[in-house]
Amino acid sequence: MSFWAKLKNTLVMFMQGRHGADQLGMFTLIAGLVLSLLASFTGIGLLSLLGLALYVWTLFRMFSRNHEARMKENQKYVALTSGAATKVRQFIKRQKNRKEYKYFRCPKCKVLLRLKRGCGEKEITCVRCGHQFKQKA
Repeated sequence: MSFWAKLKNTLVMFMQGRHGADQLGMFTLIAGLVLSLLASFTGIGLLSLLGLALYVWTLFRMFSRNHEARMKENQKYVALTSGAATKVRQFIKRQKNRKEYKYFRCPKCKVLLRLKRGCGEKEITCVRCGHQFKQKA
């Protein structure tokens, strides 16, 4: 067996039963890297210390054998960030389609609706609350 195969086998054996990487771990790793880079450019030692703390926390989470606690932490992180990620994706999609569609909100329930541009004034029925109103595209 070659050196690299032995090293890989040793690493696999070491990581058995450990939590490994997840979304929160990747976020803390990238945040630590960004803070370390900012510290090197600005010379602020506190940023470097915070980056190091994030690295240590990431390694602690990856090597932890307490799966339930790490999964709960990751689920909380995913629940907090999933809404923001959806809003960013929707914003990008609206920006791409802004020449084809006019986006507006229902005056009653504030849900976001769209209407094809150039179709004139239309009677709109809100998909959520059923409120009818006129909108010009």
